[in-house]
Parts: sequence; structure tokens; C-alpha cells
Amino acid sequence: MKNIGQMMQKVQEMQARMGELQQKLADMSVAGAAGGGMVNATVNGKGELRGLKIDPSLINPSDKEMLEDLIVAAVNDARGKAEATAQAEMGKITGGLPLPPGFKLPF
Repeated sequence: MKNIGQMMQKVQEMQARMGELQQKLADMSVAGAAGGGMVNATVNGKGELRGLKIDPSLINPSDKEMLEDLIVAAVNDARGKAEATAQAEMGKITGGLPLPPGFKLPF
């Protein structure tokens, strides 16, 4: 029984830290880029797009597909970095609690 009590205490501590992590991720900014830095996207730690900057030289109505592709690439770059950061932060919290493979918290 002692082990169950300790495990429950660890779970409660982890839940409190996860709430703090959720706020930290919402407040975090992660940048991604494409086209040699001509398109930059900023997302929060949850992967939500917060900003987009496009070099004016890319704005050409006759080549909008290239610009669209660069925007997608920049956003995906930023989201990938945000996910890696979130997973690293989550690993700090769940380090003492083994989770099944593929189990992601809190997402």
C-alpha cells in the first residue's frame, strides 16, 4: 500500500506541474523560418500561430504559390520546434513516472 500512496502523491504533483506547464507553453514563443529567412512564423508552445512576417520582395501576385509554400514551410518549422520544446518540458515533469510508449501528455 505504501507504493500506491507514493504513486498517487507523484501523480498529484505531476498534475500541478502540468497546469503550470500549460501556461508556460501558452506564453512561450517559438520561431520558424523558410526561404532563407524571408518568411518567418512565430507560434506559441502549443503550436498556435501568433505571428507571420514576409519579406516584401516575395510578394508577387504572379507567383503566389511559392509564397504559400514558404508560409506553410515556416509555420511547420515553428510548430515542429514548439512540439520538440513541449516534449522536452514534459519529459522533465514525467521523468519519474513511466508512461506507455506513444502516450503524450497533456496533448
